[in-house]
Amino acid sequence: RLRRVFSLCLVIGLLLFGVTEGFIIEASFGDSEEPCDYVVVLGAMVRDYGPSPSLQDRIDAAYHYLTANPDVIAIVSGGQGDGESITEAQCMFNWLTQRGIDPNRILMEDKATSTKENLSYSLALIEEVSGSRPDTAAVVSSEYHLFRAGLMAKAQGLTAVGIPAATHRASLKVNYFLREIFAVWYYLIFGG
Repeated sequence: RLRRVFSLCLVIGLLLFGVTEGFIIEASFGDSEEPCDYVVVLGAMVRDYGPSPSLQDRIDAAYHYLTANPDVIAIVSGGQGDGESITEAQCMFNWLTQRGIDPNRILMEDKATSTKENLSYSLALIEEVSGSRPDTAAVVSSEYHLFRAGLMAKAQGLTAVGIPAATHRASLKVNYFLREIFAVWYYLIFGG
């Protein structure tokens, strides 16, 4: 009897694992790259030498989106964590403007310490600047993170158009896609 219960729990766990990974993979391809009025670029770690590989991937994706959609305003979002010499927002701003993006097209949200705060604070900044909150905005993040970011955006009344930042290191990609399953369930259960 105990064996049956264990087997049933194992099967249910594997099904949940597989279904969740399916949603993560589906979201990782992104949405149609139709231009939105705003694109929120989610931060990641800044190293002593500059952006971490994840942050560089996000900067590159934001650059391509902004270049293809010259009327879009970017909100680069991320505060300064332990061991970071500058805010993630400042790092992204520096790299984008050095590559030719007009600084007037970039708003910096430099307080957020989590994805939930990235989205919340960015929406508040848009409202402060424009007088209204958008219903839809593009969101740039690592491809494995788009599903969870979309869930968090939806919880804040925002339809997120996912713009994937491809993870270029294969060893990291596999690790992050598997780890994201647990992050999704942590978010669903605890809301954090």
